[in-house]
Amino acid sequence: MNRIVLGMMVLIFAASCDQQPFNPFGPTYDVDANLERERPIIEEFIRTYEVDSVARIHDRNGVVIIVHEEGDGARPQSLSLVYCNYVAKLLDGTIVDTNLEDVALANDVWADNRLYRIFQFTVDGGDAIQGFSIGFRNLRSGSKATLIIPSVWAYRDQEQPNIPEDSIMIFEVEFLGMD
Repeated sequence: MNRIVLGMMVLIFAASCDQQPFNPFGPTYDVDANLERERPIIEEFIRTYEVDSVARIHDRNGVVIIVHEEGDGARPQSLSLVYCNYVAKLLDGTIVDTNLEDVALANDVWADNRLYRIFQFTVDGGDAIQGFSIGFRNLRSGSKATLIIPSVWAYRDQEQPNIPEDSIMIFEVEFLGMD
């Protein structure tokens, strides 16, 4: 009899639980579902995005690289140190960040506690959003490009100053060089 009662209690408990496994750190971020949700948004943006380009690269990770000027240098590899300038925008064109002081001042995103200088990051080093590593691996040093980065390779569901959660990001980049 005790086994029957215990079995029924286990069934009732299992039926009352959500189908998601317990995660003590909160809900798991669903990369595939977010990429699938953002794919048609990015495709529509690209369809209406009129800009001169010499190439449009659709990376298998969902990042789109629109090359405006092709550089003549090498492409970075994992752990290459990249130097660049960037202007970050939301899909509606709002500038939300930049490493260029004049652009920050002109677009009301200047911060007095920030150093405005050439941005450097290590490809696959974790010191920039993953979309930068994905995008720059497709560029030659000296290139100018626009990177369209799904939220999963940008800031995901974490709000940033001026950037809502799950934002697809547009980065206008100038690839200055690398070590």
